[in-house]
Amino acid sequence: MTVNNPALYTDESSSPHGFSQELPAELAQALKSLLPTANICCHRLDIAHPLQLWLIDPNGMDVPLTEQETDAIFETPPYWSFCWGSGKALASRILENPELVAGKTVLDFGSGSGVVAIAAAQAGAGRVIACDIDATALAAVRYNAVLNGVTLEYLDDFFASTEKVDLLLAADVLYDPENIPLLQAFQGRAREVLVADSRVKNFSHPGFEKTGEIYSVTEPDLGEIEDVKTVRFYRARSE
Repeated sequence: MTVNNPALYTDESSSPHGFSQELPAELAQALKSLLPTANICCHRLDIAHPLQLWLIDPNGMDVPLTEQETDAIFETPPYWSFCWGSGKALASRILENPELVAGKTVLDFGSGSGVVAIAAAQAGAGRVIACDIDATALAAVRYNAVLNGVTLEYLDDFFASTEKVDLLLAADVLYDPENIPLLQAFQGRAREVLVADSRVKNFSHPGFEKTGEIYSVTEPDLGEIEDVKTVRFYRARSE
């Protein structure tokens, strides 16, 4: 999928019934360009609400990577092919507490697979904008939105838009310390910010308060260390 200008656009192709399971060749080919033996499959998440995603097939994950494949993964990580623990936790929190998003304009930063954006749409948000700099990730979000029967909007450059939203959601985007300054940018663009993170152990940023934590495992399971399976939630509000 090519992201056209303007950066923000609406996809009207979603089925009102959702759960269309025609394999998206575009995603399969994108993954195989990095990992020739890898496949994608329709994966129902291990949460209390019906939500499915196109993710990497775990049955092909036990094949040792070649040096070329390892280099390709590090150069262009297919983040969209996993439902990371923090994203899954935030999606579940939203679905269990729909008042967090009901009727609001919501932006999901670093959308990845789109799990958080889809959950916000399912929970009754007025508008949901999925934002990711990776064009393949936005393609994955689009296919996953169709799979779940929701309509989203798409943004490929967070800084190309000046629109202030009601709520900005960000899950597992602080794994790189260089991303910490984004928190201030988030506060400038939203009346409320919700962050889900399992990587920063001593999270401290002006205006944010911890609101809870939950145990959550990435799907498919990567066998990550226990320390990164505790997801903490932080909230900031502006006037």
